[in-house]
Amino acid sequence: MNWKKSLIFCASFLTVFFGEIVVNIACGGEIDPYDYYISYFHNDVQGQDYDQFNFSEWEYLYHDQENVNEYDLNSAEWANYLKVKKQDVQQIMYESDSATNVLLANLTNKNLKQLPQTLQQNAFVKALAKNKQALTYFAFAKSCEPLATVSYDPWNPVQRDTVQMNNKAQEALLLLAQVKKDTFLKLRYAYQALRMYHYAENYEACKTVYKQYVETLPSTDLAKGWSMAVYAGSVRYSGNPTEAAYLFSKVFNSNPERKVQAYKNFHYTSTTTEQVLPLAKNDEERAHIWAITSFGNPEYDLHALEKVYASIPTSLMNGTLLVREVNKLEKNLNRPSGLAKNYYYGDDQQQKDNIRKVNLQQLELTKAFALKLANEKKYPEPELGIMTAAYLNWLKNDDRAAAELLKQLNPSQLKPRYNNQYQIINLLINAKKIKRAGTFNVDELVPTLKWLDEKRKEIQVPTDGYSVGNRFVSTTRNFYQELLAPTYMKMGDTARAALLMLKGDLIPDSTKSNGFSSRMSWTTLEFWQNYLSSATLEQLEKRWVKSGEGSFDALLNDDLRKLSQSDFYELFGTAYLRDHQYQRAVRCFEKLEATHKFKTPENWYQEVTMYANPFLTTIKDYPKQFTSKGETYNKKTFAKEMLRLEKLVLSDKKNAAQYYFKMANGVYQTGYFGNSWILISYGWSSYAVNEKPIYVYDNDYKLAQTAKKWYLKARSLSKDPEFRAQCTFMLAKCEQKRKANGVLSSSKWYDIDYSNRINQLYHSNRNNIYFAELKQQYANTAYFKKATNACSYLSDFIAGK
Repeated sequence: MNWKKSLIFCASFLTVFFGEIVVNIACGGEIDPYDYYISYFHNDVQGQDYDQFNFSEWEYLYHDQENVNEYDLNSAEWANYLKVKKQDVQQIMYESDSATNVLLANLTNKNLKQLPQTLQQNAFVKALAKNKQALTYFAFAKSCEPLATVSYDPWNPVQRDTVQMNNKAQEALLLLAQVKKDTFLKLRYAYQALRMYHYAENYEACKTVYKQYVETLPSTDLAKGWSMAVYAGSVRYSGNPTEAAYLFSKVFNSNPERKVQAYKNFHYTSTTTEQVLPLAKNDEERAHIWAITSFGNPEYDLHALEKVYASIPTSLMNGTLLVREVNKLEKNLNRPSGLAKNYYYGDDQQQKDNIRKVNLQQLELTKAFALKLANEKKYPEPELGIMTAAYLNWLKNDDRAAAELLKQLNPSQLKPRYNNQYQIINLLINAKKIKRAGTFNVDELVPTLKWLDEKRKEIQVPTDGYSVGNRFVSTTRNFYQELLAPTYMKMGDTARAALLMLKGDLIPDSTKSNGFSSRMSWTTLEFWQNYLSSATLEQLEKRWVKSGEGSFDALLNDDLRKLSQSDFYELFGTAYLRDHQYQRAVRCFEKLEATHKFKTPENWYQEVTMYANPFLTTIKDYPKQFTSKGETYNKKTFAKEMLRLEKLVLSDKKNAAQYYFKMANGVYQTGYFGNSWILISYGWSSYAVNEKPIYVYDNDYKLAQTAKKWYLKARSLSKDPEFRAQCTFMLAKCEQKRKANGVLSSSKWYDIDYSNRINQLYHSNRNNIYFAELKQQYANTAYFKKATNACSYLSDFIAGK
């Protein structure tokens, strides 16, 4: 090509290539930050005191809601100050509207009765009416709120009124001077002055106020921690991020209602642990610095846990840090089966073995710490150590050691969260016994499996304003789909594996449809559509009949009977199409509901319906040649036509060659490269050409083996050179599929040998044995000339390129 054509080609290619990337990014799903690896160790087993910092590699925080309600705590402090009920304070301070605030600003003991009846009866309002100084502060604090709580809109930024903020800060200091010995109000006036100066970016004034009025004030009120947080912000923006980080770590410890805010601000300083630690005054402060930095570390960090435990072994932070380490080990050691999800880990076995060795070494270190925590009994819940060590033993396939550790625990005496984890670990240990066929009665698992099913159906009611879902949902799915289903697949029991995949999906009781797409997750649906042979489906068909109550099979069969029989028999018929058992396929399709519609693929980019005609004869596979709606075939009509041709092969032997050729076309076109793939496959991907055959029907779908056999039969039954040339060319196409199989497949994210394998594929396609036959035996036929003009591989072969 000349340079102009080259330029046009490159520009077109790049446009399409990057356009495709944009579409994929825009339409692609996101990783679920709470469910992206196989986990059976619940990250809330240690409690929820620090659950914002549970492990998630994909999130800065597991959630950002404070576990302690600031409104509740502040209302309690005001209630104690004025000797009233907390509920009355919260109603007025946090739930009243602006009109009520205006009425209260002018409140006196004399005009109290002029207020609405609901306000007159509020004890907090009565107390304010009697306490002029408290009322003055309340009104002043409300006047500061519009300046302090301005929401930021990046599309319509509003400049802060720094002049008014500075005025408010000065007013706060004047009012502070008037309250004299009232520490409660003095602290709060100082806090208002601090934040007004800070928001006005008057950092030096902010720091001065803190040093003069707050730092030496003997108080443990909430407002002292709030003031320290504001002061720390000014210290940071004044150029001392290390001291600011230290102060934020103190707020993290002192103010549970501002724990998440302090954690974020600590990390915003971008300081290291080594920089902050020298400022710590005692072991407790050092422990919180280690904990905050470790809570934000997605890598193994047992060292930080050991430091925290050595300083304050009774702190519940130890439990959260330990469970984080366990979850990290799970992420790295619980390898997926490949049945349920499309994970990627590469194909370098030596590399995988080395990585596993490193992770197992880390596991042993973590287990040793867990046993230390259990044995020393300094931690409030030493059973966490036993539970952790037992699970880690299971994780490294030492079931016996795991069971021995569990014997140290009495499940009836455990807290519910620990008892739940105990049952899960015990179930995991027993499930592995299934691998030893004949030595374990799987029905023994049924009571625990029923318990697990009930647990995942429980509605999680958030007590702190957030919810990340019921952890039993992912535990149950992983148990069925990643543990039991692969176990039965290895035993050759695909029917039970299919039912276990189905069992792993949580389908709401409110689901009315019994269709496959409504009662199966995408992963289960893909497994059923691609892994189940007709023989497996025959076994499942028999399971529609009720089996013994209380048995393992009965538990699995319950979900099977909730499925649409119409969808089941469509899949069953499709499996028979893949096996070329056309009479049985017709029988299955005859059982479909009258309203059942077979899927017809759509080309979204061109807004075209791709109607299949499997009996077309094509020289080129691309672009695919489709037909019209009136001439298309569905699975049922295709099965009937193939059955008719099968019978004609026997009854009309004179034309058997033509029937075999048409049958071969039918099988070829229902393959990956044909126009009728929808008749035996439920999906088509441009990437599948690079994947090695893995499904039960890939011998035909990707390798065209039956098509090749029938093209050979058709050619052997005919003496017509033109027909034989056509058969030979189609044989060349079938041979091409065999040679191309897996040549381009690679599970590495990089592939330095890719260009070499492209050349290998091109060489294989040119040196096709059937091209040689075409040239030697059919070079004088019209079909040979037609094929040579249309097929570049054939023309290159003829030209000796």
